[in-house]
Amino acid sequence: MDDYIALLRRDPPLAAAAIVALVGTLTICGFFFFQYILGYPPCPLCLDQRNAFYATVPLAALLWLGASHGASSKVMLAGFAVITAIMLWNAGLSAFHAGVEWKFWSGPADCSGPINSLGSASDMLKRLQDIRIVRCDEAAWRFLGISLAGYDVLVSLFLAIVAAWGAKASLARRKTSG
Repeated sequence: MDDYIALLRRDPPLAAAAIVALVGTLTICGFFFFQYILGYPPCPLCLDQRNAFYATVPLAALLWLGASHGASSKVMLAGFAVITAIMLWNAGLSAFHAGVEWKFWSGPADCSGPINSLGSASDMLKRLQDIRIVRCDEAAWRFLGISLAGYDVLVSLFLAIVAAWGAKASLARRKTSG
């Protein structure tokens, strides 16, 4: 444990990039586990929330590589700023989604509104058999009263804080190096 704390103190940008890459990868594995192993199909808002991880995990991996090979502080600062912004956006989107699940506000019409247009009556039974609608306003799973969207808020905020810490450390290095 002391080795990890020493790494955090010795090279904060490297540690921040590693944390974002690893926790982000575990989050991706988690939502694929819920989808393909446990059988919880994602709603459209869930799919939108995944995009933040698809963007930030490769960027964090590049920052991790850059930090271990002497990348410039400007590059590190810019990369961490982008990750921070994306994760804050995702935390907001996830909070919106959790609010939709708790019925605090209505969600997008395509996944939480009324189902109006099913076509002609003769074709309706066939369409109903082929359609699989996953609603955004119904939490598929909760643990300790928190849905997956709620946990995404927590993970996204954590990663935003870690990335901001990496940006701050990169900025401090930039000031000391000239």
